[in-house]
Amino acid sequence: MKDKVIIITGASSGIGRALVLEAFRRGARVVLAARNAEGMQEIVKGVPPEKYLVVPTDVAIEEDCRKLADAAVARFGGIDVLINNAGISMRALFSETRPEVLEKLMNINFWGAVYCTRHALPWLLKSQGSLAGVSSIAGYKGLPARSGYSASKFALQGFLESVRVENLKNGLHVLIACPGFTASGIRRTALSKDGTAQGESPRDEERMMPAETVASHVINAIIRRKRTLILTRQGKLTVLLNKFFPSWTDKLVYQHMAREPDSPFK
Repeated sequence: MKDKVIIITGASSGIGRALVLEAFRRGARVVLAARNAEGMQEIVKGVPPEKYLVVPTDVAIEEDCRKLADAAVARFGGIDVLINNAGISMRALFSETRPEVLEKLMNINFWGAVYCTRHALPWLLKSQGSLAGVSSIAGYKGLPARSGYSASKFALQGFLESVRVENLKNGLHVLIACPGFTASGIRRTALSKDGTAQGESPRDEERMMPAETVASHVINAIIRRKRTLILTRQGKLTVLLNKFFPSWTDKLVYQHMAREPDSPFK
């Protein structure tokens, strides 16, 4: 990773922040992209200016994503890695959720990755670099009360797989990274049925995998040019059981998610 140019979206908090710090630790030059410019500036305090570039970006706006790629190339001369990490979650029954909530999830989680990939791809092909997407176990198994989130992650994984196959002979590496439950703060900003932020997390985040651990695994997977990364024992078991026993897994997932405090279903 030394001196590689890495774009990380959703860089101001959670897994994105941890990815930035891990990339710095390994000697990379990092382009931080997020809407929260102040949060990104806090992360780079004390880092030599030649090692980073902060680009305020709303990935749901294609023009922002074009400017992000252009800024990275103008500053560092190319792009070696793009990590599509920006994302938002939700918690509400589909039957009670406003359509615009699902649209917002798709705009950030799916279209944000599409836009960033579109404008970074020529440079990734030139460097024979890595395209990564931070998906979720929800991209393998639809989770109740997370219909929009699961849909966006299924879409993200299908998109990345297609790009991978299209570029089999072009030297492009594509990683689909699927953390399990992670202590990232994403649940506090998750959208409720009317689009307002959920606030308090319904889960005990202290018992989850730390974002720093996730980041280390993701960077290692990029270095090793792995196709897929599935994290946590629970996550790996869910994917395995769903492959061979889907009906039983439906019941297990339902029961597990129904135990959340104030679950919207029982």
